[in-house]
Amino acid sequence: MDDIIYGKNSVTEALISGTREINKILISKNIHSDAKLEKIKTLAKERGVIFQFVAKEKFQPYAEFNHQGIIAQISPLKYADLDEFLEQKHENSSLVILDGIEDPHNFGAIIRTCVCAGVDGIIIPSRRNVQVNSVVEKTSAGAINHIPIIKVNSLTNAVQQLKESNWWVIATDAHAKDNYFDIKYNDMNFALIMGAEHAGVSKSLLKMSDFTVKIPMLKDFNSLNVSAAMSAIIFESVRQKIKQSK
Repeated sequence: MDDIIYGKNSVTEALISGTREINKILISKNIHSDAKLEKIKTLAKERGVIFQFVAKEKFQPYAEFNHQGIIAQISPLKYADLDEFLEQKHENSSLVILDGIEDPHNFGAIIRTCVCAGVDGIIIPSRRNVQVNSVVEKTSAGAINHIPIIKVNSLTNAVQQLKESNWWVIATDAHAKDNYFDIKYNDMNFALIMGAEHAGVSKSLLKMSDFTVKIPMLKDFNSLNVSAAMSAIIFESVRQKIKQSK
């Protein structure tokens, strides 16, 4: 069964990446043509993807979403396999592990940031975590087509497997002694575990981690959004990488 993605950026990136089979693109007759729409039409023609102009009533089921007058019927995302990922050569690589993220907007924002920061993959559990859906796809602005999303049955087993493959595991915890900028990220392959705002990283994963880090707060108001927190840490690793290369 096909999934639905919506919005100009998501559809454009799906066409560019070529990693997903697009069955059909529906475009509202009521939207005005612009550069983005023309690019979608051009890419669709090049790839032999059917697009149709339809009445706005076709978009009524998606009224709650910012679809921008365009939706695409697309094949479901194919999740990556951890074993196959670890068989590849990795040097100074990074992963993000999501432990109990419930908000699809946070998930989409995390995917987008990971792609921008050159993260090599994202690991999610098959249960008790938001899965890829149309909201995640839209919020990622199509970035989901440019990074492996690895689904595992057990995060505990996945972390153990990473450690046995010489990956270092870093967990976030508000009560950690070390600040996130005290870690030398570029001397290792590392996996960063992010937990949900209300629960944080599970105790079992905290115990398995090689490092626990926190983001210091200058005010007693510890409610930093998980996607924003992840961005701060990941881009610290990017800063270190750039500094090291100079």
